[in-house]
Amino acid sequence: MVGAMTEGRPAAKPFPPAPGVNPDTVEAFVAQQWPARPNRATCHEVSGRHAVVEMPVTSEAVRPGGYISGPTQFACADLALWYAVFGAIGLEAMALTSELSIRFLRPAVGNRLQARADLNSVGSRQIVGTVSIWVDDADKPVSVAQGTYMAPRID
Repeated sequence: MVGAMTEGRPAAKPFPPAPGVNPDTVEAFVAQQWPARPNRATCHEVSGRHAVVEMPVTSEAVRPGGYISGPTQFACADLALWYAVFGAIGLEAMALTSELSIRFLRPAVGNRLQARADLNSVGSRQIVGTVSIWVDDADKPVSVAQGTYMAPRID
């Protein structure tokens, strides 16, 4: 048997982040590259295949009824995926969203969103990932997203 099994599947191999990438360097890089960013997501974890972020919810992001808006959840998913891409390829500002879709599963009510982005495929140009977003309980996601990032061409 090769590797341990987890719930009938082989255990995931650890993927260290790209050289120089950790939560602090991600934070500093994003602040430098995009100082006027409207959504401030904090990077809590990053590896070569995932990132975990937390994003405070401002009053402008709350719809009538107290629900966190869809665009706010979308932004959280996009940022989580961007941070995960940094873990895979390094701190590259020009890694750009090519496609991103989201499914809203239940109302999101709270003052912060948390998200985990897992990279499903890392190619030389395309990076595909899945994001789960929750408010209080990671086992009860409020939305899930899947998207593709394009890495810049290295000539």
